Amino acid sequence: MDSKKYRGASGASLLMLVIVLFAVFWFSDRMQSTEQRYTEAMFQEDLKEDNVDSVVINPNKETPTGTLKIYLKDEDYSKSMNVLNTEKVQEILEENGVAYKIADMPKPSVFTTVVLPLVLTVGVVLLLFVLMNRQAGGGANAKAMSFGKSRARLSTDRDKKVTFANVAGLKEEKEELEEIVDFLKEPKKYIQVGARIPKGVLLVGPPGTGKTLLAKAVAGEAGVPFFTISGSDFVEMFVGVGASRVRDLFEEAKKNAPCIIFIDEIDAVARRRGTGMGGGHDEREQTLNQLLVEMDGFGVNEGIIVMSATNRVDILDPAILRPGRFDRKVMVGRPDIQGREEILKVHAKGKPLSEDVDLKQVAQTTAGFTGADLENLLNEAAIMAAKEGRVYIQQSDIRHAFVKVGIGAEKKSRVISDKEKRITAFHEAGHAILFHVLPDVGPVYSVSIIPTGVGAAGYTMPLPEKDDVFNTRGKMIQDITVALGGRIAEELVFDDITTGASQDIKQATGIARSMVTKFGMSEKLGLINYDNDEDEVFIGRDLAHASRGYGEAVAGTIDEEVKRIIDECYANAKSIIQKYDRVLHACADLLLEKEKITREEFEALFDGE
Repeated sequence: MDSKKYRGASGASLLMLVIVLFAVFWFSDRMQSTEQRYTEAMFQEDLKEDNVDSVVINPNKETPTGTLKIYLKDEDYSKSMNVLNTEKVQEILEENGVAYKIADMPKPSVFTTVVLPLVLTVGVVLLLFVLMNRQAGGGANAKAMSFGKSRARLSTDRDKKVTFANVAGLKEEKEELEEIVDFLKEPKKYIQVGARIPKGVLLVGPPGTGKTLLAKAVAGEAGVPFFTISGSDFVEMFVGVGASRVRDLFEEAKKNAPCIIFIDEIDAVARRRGTGMGGGHDEREQTLNQLLVEMDGFGVNEGIIVMSATNRVDILDPAILRPGRFDRKVMVGRPDIQGREEILKVHAKGKPLSEDVDLKQVAQTTAGFTGADLENLLNEAAIMAAKEGRVYIQQSDIRHAFVKVGIGAEKKSRVISDKEKRITAFHEAGHAILFHVLPDVGPVYSVSIIPTGVGAAGYTMPLPEKDDVFNTRGKMIQDITVALGGRIAEELVFDDITTGASQDIKQATGIARSMVTKFGMSEKLGLINYDNDEDEVFIGRDLAHASRGYGEAVAGTIDEEVKRIIDECYANAKSIIQKYDRVLHACADLLLEKEKITREEFEALFDGE
């Protein structure tokens, strides 16, 4: 604590002590007066017994009331009593022959009536001001004065321990960023040949892929100061505050150069200008303008590199993406099988694993998972193991955690009728058969008729054998075929249908419509994109444009093509399930018996086919 804060705290403490002592003496005096209270009945009794020696009357100036100071014959101290009429008291005293005198009226003290209340009021106000000022930051750094200061946090030594060794599954991304690290370590090597290192690096990718971790690793590898701030920290309801914080941030960075500024979720402040309902002079746009000026304002030798992360690069303003600002984009995508296995090994450190745990199989099962998803998966597995009283994680814990994370917690206590169980068993068996038979969508990992937390009555989980870079027409046709398997099984076995396939129908329709309108997979419509960008209104570029970009004739053809694809897939799925009718019934019976079956148990049903 510095001397100013110490003196401020001492003054406040002294003032508080004075007020407390004054209150103690005041209340103690009042309590003492209350304990020695002398009543009118006691006074009448002492008069009757001739025990009153003398009385001093203190009348009030404007009212007949007053106080009596009564001296008794058998006591050395006086008694005090308030009376409503001092003249009547005089008559009573004269009748009883008691000597009395009327005291001079006391003049009001200037100290008690003016000075003391003023001092107490000023003291209380000063005390409140000091306490509020200390709570806001203390001393001269009042909250109102620091409102336009940067809220960026400077990295600590603990943050600098994060290096590229802590980042798994992002090999190419780390290679791109090693140039930044080398420049921060040896800037002269680049400057002497006239090279200009990128001033800004934009990390683009889905949430949870490790963009923030990569930025910390760059700072840790380079050993330079690392300023972190969120894009939303710049924007306030008061115009000009965000721009002031941007200026202050870059001033601090220049003092600590070479350094890295990391702005997380930059789309909160760098969204495209001139879109939506806002005007051109709102707070967000002024903040963005100041950011553009600062990024293009410092020289090559400054050694300040701005790194940012976003998962919505499509809504960023073009000015911030041009060379000289964010002139390098690093795509941080979802990891492949090898990357997922490396990430699982990193998060498995410190978690005791059983011998039956196969991280390679887990990586194969978790296609599409990000690094954050994989960390959450192992954490849920560890929680499950601890709940059962074990000190190690089994493969079954990871399997249950996968179901919980991907589909929802199983509701084993939910009461379901035998009829609904049987319908669900045949529904999931229909999906499972198509997953197994069709070449590009399987094999089956597990089949269950246990209800889940998302409202599903059961689930069939595939096991992708490889990561697909892009979808093919045949793969999408097979996806639609599998989605319709549950409804077909219900229709074939019960000669009736339920609402349980609503999500399957929605998924199949979405795939078919994308094939026709987005991917040019319709012979009638050809290689033309008829897809309306649903993000246009959100971005603000198409707020007033509500009509589609094609006529009614094309709209009718689109609907016909979508229906044709669905009908063809439905007919194909029906023929396959009819062919494997024995497997359909055997799988449903096994599900009714065990509620959940594994890949080995399901594939054993096809041995006789």
